[in-house]
Amino acid sequence: MKKSLILIAGTALFAAWAGLCSAQSDAPYTEGTVWQITMVKAKYGMGDEYLKGLATTFKGTLDEAKKQNLIMDYKILLGDAATPHDFDILLMVEQKNMASFDNAREKFDPIARKIEGTPDQQRATATKRLEIREIMGNKLMREITLK
Repeated sequence: MKKSLILIAGTALFAAWAGLCSAQSDAPYTEGTVWQITMVKAKYGMGDEYLKGLATTFKGTLDEAKKQNLIMDYKILLGDAATPHDFDILLMVEQKNMASFDNAREKFDPIARKIEGTPDQQRATATKRLEIREIMGNKLMREITLK
């Protein structure tokens, strides 16, 4: 009798726990991939020069990261600034999920060395870019699909 009671109580507890685990979210969307977004303002007359640099470093690095399945995709959007203080270039990198950011330096530093050179060379490139563009901000955003 005692064993039956324990078995019934255990089964009821397991069923309640399983029901909680399978409960669905009330959110009106499902979560998708994560996008790193950088808003850039090219200095006057320097947009093409900045994009030429990105063709080597940004594209090269992210093509290699994509081959290694470290990122899903990347995009560059170009448009007019809405105000004098607005960005005109969006750099977007798509990641599978938030966990893909774990140990990012270990994953991306070897690629950066391969594409851009030593850390000193990378710093020199970054310093030179200060002359032709301004980073207006960064965002980490999740893509969603409405239900």
